[in-house]
Amino acid sequence: MSKRRALLAVAAVLVLFFAGQTPAMAAAYVPINGAGSTWSENAIRQWASNVEQYGMRINYDGTGSTNGRNQFASGLTDFGVSEIPYGKDDGAASEARPKFPFAYMPIVAGGTSFMYNLKIGNSRVTNLRLSGDTLAKIFTNVITNWNDPAIKADNPGLVLPGRKIVPVVRSDGSGTTAQFTTWMVNQYPSIWNAYCAKAGRKTPCGVTSSYPLVPGTSTTAQSSSTGVSGYVSQDSSVGSITYVEYSYALNLHFPVAKLRNKSDYFVEPTARSVAVALLSAKINTNKSSGDYLTQDLTGVYNSGDARTYPLSSYSYMLIPVDQENTRFKVAKGKTLGDFSYYFLCEGQQQADQLGYSPLPINLVQAGLDQVRRIPGVDAQNVNIAKCNNPTFSKDGSNTLAKTAPYPQTCDKVGTTQCATGTGGAKANTPTSNGGSKNTPGTAATTKPGANPSGSTPTAAASTGTGTTGAAPPSTRTPARRSAAPGAAAPTTPRPSRSR
Repeated sequence: MSKRRALLAVAAVLVLFFAGQTPAMAAAYVPINGAGSTWSENAIRQWASNVEQYGMRINYDGTGSTNGRNQFASGLTDFGVSEIPYGKDDGAASEARPKFPFAYMPIVAGGTSFMYNLKIGNSRVTNLRLSGDTLAKIFTNVITNWNDPAIKADNPGLVLPGRKIVPVVRSDGSGTTAQFTTWMVNQYPSIWNAYCAKAGRKTPCGVTSSYPLVPGTSTTAQSSSTGVSGYVSQDSSVGSITYVEYSYALNLHFPVAKLRNKSDYFVEPTARSVAVALLSAKINTNKSSGDYLTQDLTGVYNSGDARTYPLSSYSYMLIPVDQENTRFKVAKGKTLGDFSYYFLCEGQQQADQLGYSPLPINLVQAGLDQVRRIPGVDAQNVNIAKCNNPTFSKDGSNTLAKTAPYPQTCDKVGTTQCATGTGGAKANTPTSNGGSKNTPGTAATTKPGANPSGSTPTAAASTGTGTTGAAPPSTRTPARRSAAPGAAAPTTPRPSRSR
């Protein structure tokens, strides 16, 4: 599709979405400013670009979740974006919370991936597999070489080089760091505590947005998601590995590690594996709670569904609420409200294409309710059935999760290994014992939605223990990363810059 046709297609979607409004109304929009998560930045920038033609100007600065929360609390921005809520990491005691009414609003789901740069001879490895304890030991300097026996055991089809591992972590206050360390605290506390002790941190060492460094190790720190992914993608960075949202690996055409889940399958963080995983997330549905709509991911980490990607989550937009909020200029409410209506509905169609996973219906509906609380919002009665979100279905199940394929037999823990490339690196990596160069093996099951054990996975209820939902008539499953109807092509992450 040409650029002109793409723009016309986006315009058609927006005309439908903002039905009844005229271009002359564009003057009613006041620019708004936001800052925070780089995990979500690729999606936010694309959505902001999509609505520019209607006069909406969304200025977003990916400064990291910690800075985004701080700026929002200080009244320096109109909205913030973060992977974790206030008071959930080791800076909880000192972190300033907003002194004005605010709320959390889900924005997009995705998988925290582990992008790496590794070669065997002159050939890039694209099918690396890692167990959870192996991954934790890599980022805590217990495992320091790629040919370590633990990594070799995860990768029986690869003759790995004796190259030093260079873990690349975030130097800024990062929600991605907080999500990664939340997983380590929950799953591998002894490994994490031992590392923190070496780094001079108090133990037991909890969740942190600021990754601790141990002097004299090969670990290096870079600012922002663009910074860590850009570092790993350099030709001179062979041997490095980082944690970053899946979108960055796709755009840089680099592979990500398949992670071992509780069913002993190695799984990639696709939109579907994330959708399956979030069926096990516990959502705070207490509207009187200050943490309404925040997530507990313990069930995700421990999900027994073979299709689950263990480090799946969603991020939040921090928004001002209630009319008595005098800090927020109500003239901006129309812009923030209409932008939110857009990304909660039409924007979710692009999630897979951009390297994310669309929000399920219960989070979309809750988000739409939150939008109505923004001071100055032009409240709309959105027909959620017309959002065409890929997760929605007639019977209330999550279509994306229901149709997610099961891993192939060569992705099972054992003596074989799939050759198929991952992330943005689609070239196969030949294996020595079972992973064909062209066909990675037979699937664990060929019936979508069927459990290898013969039972059908049960979707958690949308009333507090999961992220399933009900709605639209369409049950069509879009092709992986195909362009959403009327959607512009995704943008490429901007070059690394100091933040």
